Amino acid sequence: MPNRTREATRRQFAAALGAAVASNAQVPDRPNIVFVCSDQHSFKYAGYAGHSVVKTPNLDRIAARGTIFENAYCGSPVCVPGRACMMTGRYPHETSSFCNSTVWNGSWPTWGTRLREAGYHTEATGKFDLNPDFDIGFEEHETSHAHRTGPDITSLFRSPVAYRVGERELIRGRPRDTPHPDARRTSNCVSFLREKAAGIGKPWCYYVGFTAPHPAFVAGRRYWEAYPLNEVDLPVIPDRYLENQHLMFQELRHFKRIATPIPERRIREARAGYYGLVTELDDHIGRIWQALDDSGELDRTIFVYTSDHGEALGDHGLWLKNNLLDPAARVPLVMAGPGIPQGRRIDRVASHVDLVQALLEWSGAGGGQELRGSSLVPLLTGGTSAHPGWAYAESHSEGNTTGSFMLRKGPWKYIQFTWYDDLLFNLEDDPAEFRDRSDDPAALGVLRELREILAFQVNTEQVTRAAFAAQERMLAGLARSNSEAELARILEGRMGAGLAQVLAAGAKRRFG
Repeated sequence: MPNRTREATRRQFAAALGAAVASNAQVPDRPNIVFVCSDQHSFKYAGYAGHSVVKTPNLDRIAARGTIFENAYCGSPVCVPGRACMMTGRYPHETSSFCNSTVWNGSWPTWGTRLREAGYHTEATGKFDLNPDFDIGFEEHETSHAHRTGPDITSLFRSPVAYRVGERELIRGRPRDTPHPDARRTSNCVSFLREKAAGIGKPWCYYVGFTAPHPAFVAGRRYWEAYPLNEVDLPVIPDRYLENQHLMFQELRHFKRIATPIPERRIREARAGYYGLVTELDDHIGRIWQALDDSGELDRTIFVYTSDHGEALGDHGLWLKNNLLDPAARVPLVMAGPGIPQGRRIDRVASHVDLVQALLEWSGAGGGQELRGSSLVPLLTGGTSAHPGWAYAESHSEGNTTGSFMLRKGPWKYIQFTWYDDLLFNLEDDPAEFRDRSDDPAALGVLRELREILAFQVNTEQVTRAAFAAQERMLAGLARSNSEAELARILEGRMGAGLAQVLAAGAKRRFG
């Protein structure tokens, strides 16, 4: 976009934003809701988050008009279980969703179903990654549930871990001269806002599931060109850190075939592609916000932006997701709309299960007492909050040798690995999570407290065993319904021909 055009658009957006800020409306009894979920957007890659390189002017302005939750976490750092948690308000294992091979089982309704049953009109477009065999609660337009039919079968081989042959090739970036699929999803939402929203006659909710900035890291050309490689920052990894890294993360690096050093130029290209996708995503979000303003519904609508999980992007020598360190587990959470404080930042720890409770409270849907989490609404309004001040997440996906469980409270973050050593970080002193404090006598009291909270919430060994058992059942089904050669062909795309043949033969011996 030419600079003059971009500047004119910026001024128009700022004027619309100013008008919205000036209204300062109270929350309607049953507000409309626009819920935007991206895919793999880590919390720190945004202008409003203080990143020195990434450009997100639209999100920055929306954040200035609303509230940022600075320490928000997903339920699991991979698509399927993370989205099962985000859409139901239950922990991933409670929906039998442990990885990208074990989808939501329909045992708990989505908040879309709850809103619809409470009288809301609900529509959606884009990525859900749930299970279309069950009622999801939305009138769906070009939605997708890809892992229901295309599971990440490498998650079925975690004991021992089998490598995924193509992961290393994702650590690349380049420009693109074709539209991103998110442009179509944006148009679907914009059409709803401009042509339908005002005439519905009752409160409505529109969900948009974007797939950016998920890899491949291929950004539209003008977004790619906004990040010259010599200006792209590199991950900072202390000397000797990787040599002494926790065994879980070392194994994860081997699984992804990224333990061998990646050339610096490729790292810069991958990060430039990711940054470009984030800025491209930001433009789509800006289009939706502008359409919401044009529709006349802005003062009656709560706008929510978050992501299903984050992206490691080279931090800790890791790429992609599948781990509970902050780059992969901590997500953006921005809200704006009537009754939401403007320009506010909340540093209290929060999670997607808390967001579900807020949606139910705003809509009057009720039925949230049996769910996990505590509503974020009191934190927004300054009222008395029952929120305990901690967030929980879990991980059982591909590349994980065992179950991982996270509890974040205040500046402290505890990660428990079933049958392995624990980790404890103070993110106030060590925001990059490089200094494990689990053996520090001065932190013994904190460690004991976080272990007790975690044990009260979940039996970690039991859940770990349940995850392995669910994945084994799925592998057994594949082995029994396919010949050895057919099973090898199924595995080959993820593991390569040699490993696929070995594992197919082993699965047939075990399950027949």
